[in-house]
Amino acid sequence: APGLIPAMESADGAVRTLPSIGRLSRGPTFGRAHGRFGLSPSGRLLPPAPRSQENADPQRTAFLLRKQWTLYSVTPLYRFSDTHLRDYARLLSAFIAAEKQKGLAVEVGVELDIKVSVSSLPDLKGSDQDQAAILVQLSSRSAASSKNSEEKLIWSGWFCCVSGDDLSENVPEDFTCLPLFLANGGESYTSIVGSWFQKTFDCCFRRLAISPLNLTWMAAMWTGCKVDKTASAMELVFSVPCLPQPLNISYAIHPEDAKALWDTVQKTPGEITQEEVDVFMDCLYSHFHRHFKIHLSATKLVKVSTAIASAHCDGIIKFLQSQYLTGVLMLLTELAISQIQ
Repeated sequence: APGLIPAMESADGAVRTLPSIGRLSRGPTFGRAHGRFGLSPSGRLLPPAPRSQENADPQRTAFLLRKQWTLYSVTPLYRFSDTHLRDYARLLSAFIAAEKQKGLAVEVGVELDIKVSVSSLPDLKGSDQDQAAILVQLSSRSAASSKNSEEKLIWSGWFCCVSGDDLSENVPEDFTCLPLFLANGGESYTSIVGSWFQKTFDCCFRRLAISPLNLTWMAAMWTGCKVDKTASAMELVFSVPCLPQPLNISYAIHPEDAKALWDTVQKTPGEITQEEVDVFMDCLYSHFHRHFKIHLSATKLVKVSTAIASAHCDGIIKFLQSQYLTGVLMLLTELAISQIQ
């Protein structure tokens, strides 16, 4: 049997209040597309590592790795233009300054001079039809410090659409499809930036959760990916229901053992079906039960960690491999599109 290393740990039980950023006020009616991963019994292709682009600068996206990003879905933006990014930065800066006057945009007891940057990340595309990703960054400098002092990045957020052709083809010309939004930083800044985009482009932000079913798909897909460097263990975290105190079960599997198991389950290389994902997870559950007499099928899968990425059911993602960045974003784009359709 594969060398599977289980462990148990108590959850901290912390509850985070998530920002709510409005309701949909404008937007076309979308027809649901078929083939969403985890939602269709039909097979789908495993996203390959993209070929290195001749003009791509790896430093342009390196800062996205190994950070914790909170996921949102966003309805199409009305009359957004990537030729006006400097204007948007200036207008957003003015909006934040106005909120600052209300005492809403800064930390308690800290007087900050906030600079806004809005730029394009053209490398984060899955096809020529995709809109280039848009990066929004907020930097701060203490008002009491020297004007030449170094600015500190306090918040980042970016919109993207990777292989979202089925959505882009169904929207009117005045709408721009950037259905996935990722934020890193204080929730107050996320709320303020989201409010400005909602008011300016008549769109709607909504927290994007990841279901246990989709987490199993991620576990199977990422296990099948090849990683050049020494891979870390695949870890599955399960939440145990109906207990007086929160309890999580952490189940770690050696990457080579997980890959060997997946290779015995997968019938067609490069393609995954729901049945294969179910068999893969059932094998892991059976091994765990054989050693610990615990039915993991009675628990809830809340987190998946692999050498490729880690994902939490609350909609928290961390990218770990640059060569699979667009592949993971393609899956997340599909989730975002399915939520707004």
